[in-house]
Amino acid sequence: MKAIFNKFLNLNNLGFLIIGIAVFGLISYINYRFYGVEKMIAQSEAQMAVSNNQNQKKIKEIYDLINNTQSTQSSIASVLEQEKQKNSILNDQFSEITNTVGALEKLSTTDPELLKKYSKVYFLNEHYIPVSLAEVPAEYRDEQSVNYQFLTDALPFLQELIDAGNSDGVSIKAFSAYRSFATQSTLKDAYKVAYGSGANTFSADQGYSEHQLGTALDFTTSKTSGILVGFSHTPEYKWLVDNGYKYGFVISYPDGNAYYKFEPWHWRFVGVALATRLHEENKYFYDEDQRTIDNYLVNIFDK
Repeated sequence: MKAIFNKFLNLNNLGFLIIGIAVFGLISYINYRFYGVEKMIAQSEAQMAVSNNQNQKKIKEIYDLINNTQSTQSSIASVLEQEKQKNSILNDQFSEITNTVGALEKLSTTDPELLKKYSKVYFLNEHYIPVSLAEVPAEYRDEQSVNYQFLTDALPFLQELIDAGNSDGVSIKAFSAYRSFATQSTLKDAYKVAYGSGANTFSADQGYSEHQLGTALDFTTSKTSGILVGFSHTPEYKWLVDNGYKYGFVISYPDGNAYYKFEPWHWRFVGVALATRLHEENKYFYDEDQRTIDNYLVNIFDK
């Protein structure tokens, strides 16, 4: 019995030994595997650190590239803006030069006498003749008109004025337009015979008459049968006062002027720009300084 028990113990010891060896081996294997995992983790962490450093470096390079690109773009934009400003200045200068050249060309072909103040101020000699005269068409003038030539470039403005008046229900007619030096001399002599020195209050001497320019004329209406006296009481005169400037015409001798008695029928073409300014400022042609008036010569025929 004892032998059997000892044999059983020996078997148990062997089993424990085997189990111990197995457990030890398992623990060793686990430690080995754990060490391998740790090593792999350490290697992975090292690789990740290297990778992170490389990524951070690349990210920094990208940021630097972006910043440099933005800086370069900003510099380019600044240069482009400077060039744009230079081009704008050059364009402005070119436009100014072009406009100046154009203005000089217009002035070179525009009669410098057209905006002078002639009534007892400036003198036109007997040799002066407007650059070009055209007949006022019959439908625009009074039947009794004998002086019906008008400056060619200004004639369209006169026709537009009369057409506009007709559209508004008034009947404005051209009565006496261009008069030569000789014609004005003959007319003034006749007035002197009839009125003596009193003729000087309403009739200009030859060389001082606006009619010699070809841009001044006397208006009448068919309602008065060509008679000028009483024109200030007609709807036609009222219409001219309210609308004449739109077509470049101004009254030369309003009531109370310093040159001649009130002549509501006598109007002069000075261009739309100047006529409009005088109307808006409630001024008359002879109230304005000659140097100021001369500035409008270049645009006298502009609409």
